[in-house]
Amino acid sequence: MPIDISILFLTLFTSIILYQTFNKIFVAYNIIDKVNDRSSHSVIATRSGGLAIVLNIFFISLYFYFNNYTIYDYSILIPLLLLTFIGLYDDIYRLDFKLKFIFQIIAAKILIDNGLLIDNLHGFFGIFELNRILAQFITIFIIVAIINAINFIDGIDILAISIVSIFIFLFELSSSVSTPFYNLNLLLILSIIPLFYFNLKKNKKVFLGDSGSHFLGGITSIYVIYILTNEYTIKPNFDLHKLLFVVSILIYPIIDLLRIVQIRLLEKKSPFSPDNKHIHHVIYRKTDNHLITTIIISLFSISFFIIIQIIF
Repeated sequence: MPIDISILFLTLFTSIILYQTFNKIFVAYNIIDKVNDRSSHSVIATRSGGLAIVLNIFFISLYFYFNNYTIYDYSILIPLLLLTFIGLYDDIYRLDFKLKFIFQIIAAKILIDNGLLIDNLHGFFGIFELNRILAQFITIFIIVAIINAINFIDGIDILAISIVSIFIFLFELSSSVSTPFYNLNLLLILSIIPLFYFNLKKNKKVFLGDSGSHFLGGITSIYVIYILTNEYTIKPNFDLHKLLFVVSILIYPIIDLLRIVQIRLLEKKSPFSPDNKHIHHVIYRKTDNHLITTIIISLFSISFFIIIQIIF
């Protein structure tokens, strides 16, 4: 069912309230993002943005659920909430990456058990249908990789939410029909929009945090799996091989993930060890401006998608 415009305005309004409320609570309890040698900020900031996004969507979804309206498949909220709370715990207490990795795998398995499974590579390397066991391993790998790729790019203001917003827009734009996630995407975008302001504030900034990057990474992985199913059909003018299509709309997180993992392995470090060697950090050191850096990367992502359409 389509969402009434009044609910959309309510979603935007409540998201603003939640950003302000959680920011004040985090500051009051001194749950702030500590400035260190990897930080690109020097003011008070909290990692409360993800919690505001998730709870806003959750409350709006509850309203529809209790009124017996199905605006999207609510079952996906279970693994997404698990990812959110693992990320939130990491934001506050710092969670060992091995334990975080295990919970990411658990969330991925829940998604698989809900019917989201990559069981066909659509002719990639001559491979079509996959057996159930191999399909589950590949699906878990892709889900965990995407979650961490989105987490990795959350290193400067508004970058992660910009890249995910572009991905969602292209995901819907390229589909021949409205996807089953259209209503969720409306709620998500409206919940994200105020974060552009709160993230760019000069003081008492609101960061997305691991809770938000895990949530958005989880949603992105769900959409990627859906793209690779037979249910998602690409518009004729965007008619690419599905794996190439996924790469074209997620090019920056993919490149950054592959590059940073290679660097860390060559340095004999854990792929999950934090540093400031990401591509956005390199560009930021040249521009000294979060907004300009994000615009450069966003324009690259959009341009790459357009070039791929022209070439193929």
